[in-house]
Amino acid sequence: MDSATTYAVFAEREVKGYSPTYFEWASSIAQDRAVLALIEGLPPRCRQPNLVFAACRFLGAEPGSYATFREFLLAQWPAIADIALERRTQTNEPGRCAVLLPILASLPQPVALLEVGASAGLCLYPDCYSYLYDASHRVDPPEGASEVLLACATRGTPPLPDAVPTVVWRAGIDLHPLDVRDEAATRWLTALVWPDQAFRLARLERAVDIARSDPPRLVEGDLVERLRGVANTATRDAALVIFHSAVLTYLDVDRRRAFVDQVRSIPVTWISNEGSGVIDTIAPVSRSAHDNNPTPFVVARDGVPVALGGAHGQTLDWL
Repeated sequence: MDSATTYAVFAEREVKGYSPTYFEWASSIAQDRAVLALIEGLPPRCRQPNLVFAACRFLGAEPGSYATFREFLLAQWPAIADIALERRTQTNEPGRCAVLLPILASLPQPVALLEVGASAGLCLYPDCYSYLYDASHRVDPPEGASEVLLACATRGTPPLPDAVPTVVWRAGIDLHPLDVRDEAATRWLTALVWPDQAFRLARLERAVDIARSDPPRLVEGDLVERLRGVANTATRDAALVIFHSAVLTYLDVDRRRAFVDQVRSIPVTWISNEGSGVIDTIAPVSRSAHDNNPTPFVVARDGVPVALGGAHGQTLDWL
């Protein structure tokens, strides 16, 4: 897919109705030959809209008209390109815990959590957040309401959780883990949040505060090569869960298959939350029956699809 198509698809399928700023920017870039030529000069992995836009915002680009943004992008392109080359799309959206919680809460307790593609590890704290399903079903940690409240609209019949999981061990693997105690790292996290979504930014900042009070163990390295070694360090007194959200899409097909083979060789519960078709051993789910979910992620347990989830955990449609 060329960059013009990539940006047009991003506008129509991912940000339309969610971020007017990014919709305007991406739609306009799709037709802007001069800007597209700059983007095409980057390596393929660096051309994605989320990364380019986050690099711009990291340098100070403010939400606004495309004309103003274009002027900024052209003037700052060398610095933008350097950041795109250095950084990764590491959106660490704690809201995704809302689609993982029903599975986590249904497992034998306590649990040990190992996240691959963990970024700063904010999704390793599902026991520290509060949840509000369908505006009426609330779940809080045992100690009381959390400053992070994750709202999720559901459709379907499986029961909603009544409690958060009991987490006794947590760790993550990432090629370039982000330390929540590092100001530049947290600035990058906030730059990755789409404009026009102040609620996401606010909950990210509160989740960072929670993680800073008890920073997670994050292991730097390849998720295939490091998986077994890190899994072997988990406490033996808990059910080990390996999970990931919007991670495998950044791997080529062979690496995805290698990861699936690796995780299946370890006695764990495996929870995946990836775009439909990303894992070729998990049957794709038709979007037509779930039109209220414009960017569906397939939530699967041990390779079996159980639900479609919104990209940021905002919806959960049981299959």
